[in-house]
Amino acid sequence: MKIILASASSRRKELLRRLVENFQVIVSDFDESSVVFHKDCASYVMRLAEGKAKNVCSKLSDKNSIVIGCDTVVFFNGKIMGKPNNSKEAFYMLKSLSGNKHQVYSGISIIDRISDRINSDFVCTTVKFSEIDDRRIEEYLKIGEYKDKAGAYGIQGSGGIFVEEIHGCYYNVVGLPLNKLYNMLGKMGVNL
Repeated sequence: MKIILASASSRRKELLRRLVENFQVIVSDFDESSVVFHKDCASYVMRLAEGKAKNVCSKLSDKNSIVIGCDTVVFFNGKIMGKPNNSKEAFYMLKSLSGNKHQVYSGISIIDRISDRINSDFVCTTVKFSEIDDRRIEEYLKIGEYKDKAGAYGIQGSGGIFVEEIHGCYYNVVGLPLNKLYNMLGKMGVNL
């Protein structure tokens, strides 16, 4: 049985390799704007993950596969922080997170193409940032790491220096909660 990751994220590919040696990557072109956020982050990220997985399934002719979709967002003060469009937006995000706690939600959706069974779940991790001064934010932005990161930071990179505390799954904040994915695949009969 083939395992397919419906993601362009290099971080997710790297993390999935810790569970599965051989898998295929097919990038989803699911329109994320088609999913409306209704104040429930868990439902929102699961719908995004499922949309990505279903989109990739629609491109496959071979039924002998498992498709994994995932989406990660930062949630702060009742709002979703996605990937910043520019350094000004990234500065605003990091300034807002400075000295505060926020939540990182990841939705995972796994589709078994043989049975058409869908298993979706989510993970939430709370992250606390220390106070960050404007100069330090500007230095971080010059590195460019913020460009493809929800909330404008990467905990696994230089952005990790902002993190004072974490409660929950570290790999969730990176973008693929390994323990949750491992257990979900096991419940679907995938032996790793």
